Amino acid sequence: MGSVVTAVMRVRIKFCGITSVADAAAAVVAGADALGFVFYPPSPRYVTPALAAEIVAGLPPFVTAVGLFVNATPEEVRSIVAETAVSVVQFHGDESPAACRGAPCRWIKAIRVAPDTDIEAAAAPYAEASAVLLDTYDAALYGGSGRTFDWAQLPAQLARPFVLAGGLTPDNVAEAVRRTRPYAVDVSGGIERAKGRKDPHKMRRFVTEVNQVECQT
Repeated sequence: MGSVVTAVMRVRIKFCGITSVADAAAAVVAGADALGFVFYPPSPRYVTPALAAEIVAGLPPFVTAVGLFVNATPEEVRSIVAETAVSVVQFHGDESPAACRGAPCRWIKAIRVAPDTDIEAAAAPYAEASAVLLDTYDAALYGGSGRTFDWAQLPAQLARPFVLAGGLTPDNVAEAVRRTRPYAVDVSGGIERAKGRKDPHKMRRFVTEVNQVECQT
């Protein structure tokens, strides 16, 4: 009699809005798979390319550095990627598919989810993305709202792996993973003690909560 082997997927974890060497070190110790660096000056979590380059240079192997951009020019993206050595670009603004395809490395496209958003249709033009990131829509912000969207809006299947973001905290991330089965989760404000300053205890709790949930595929 044959047997069926069910694969168990480990959900990856990205800590976004890293602004210091100390926070990056604490994130790595906590178990983050990826660190996000915000290259959008209006953000309270903005980091200069020079500081980001210093932090990235000190990361251990197998921790991915992600650069977040909002409506930056192609020249800005290429220049900052070259300076900082981030290996993934996250487009978090209103970038067109053509603009995203011009990235000098792998890229992720953020989709801001409003109550009436058709997620599948919104993600479809970005079929060449390594993943899509689903965040909560806010008319005044490009991310960082601290609010979740209705996870029931997720389609049964997306063409690309998806990263769940928007209002995640150590208190709700296990439920989020169980309900949505994402490839990865992304958190910024939910692990902070102040805007742009991470809390090591919250980071460790977040990782523990994610890792206790087994996602079967």
